[in-house]
Amino acid sequence: MNQEILQTELNFKAIRSSGPGGQHANKVASKVQLIFDLENSKSFTEDEKELLLKNLKTKLTKESILILSSEETRSQHKNKDIVIDKFHQLIKEALKVPIKRKATRPSKSSIKKRLERKKKQAFKKTTRKKPNLD
Repeated sequence: MNQEILQTELNFKAIRSSGPGGQHANKVASKVQLIFDLENSKSFTEDEKELLLKNLKTKLTKESILILSSEETRSQHKNKDIVIDKFHQLIKEALKVPIKRKATRPSKSSIKKRLERKKKQAFKKTTRKKPNLD
């Protein structure tokens, strides 16, 4: 992942923030949207792109475009910094390769404990039955 190229591929759009705010909110575009085209990105290798597409499939549009937004503060500059941090965190998490689980057998003591619990439970259930009067 090349950070310099990645920064140049980010597109930003400032729009009006939702919610109450009075006269000033109707004039100022403080909400910031970050738009990133994953498919045409040159900062990731093909393997990294596949991993990102797989891990971020719920956050991507049909055209493989990632859209993040921030309207936490009244300042457009702060919102831009926040959305960039969100983006970097999201990419960092999505690029993590999960560690493969090693198959292991249960220990003898754990098998023994499980069977004892099952016997106790079965005994409880049989004692709940109505007695047979025949």
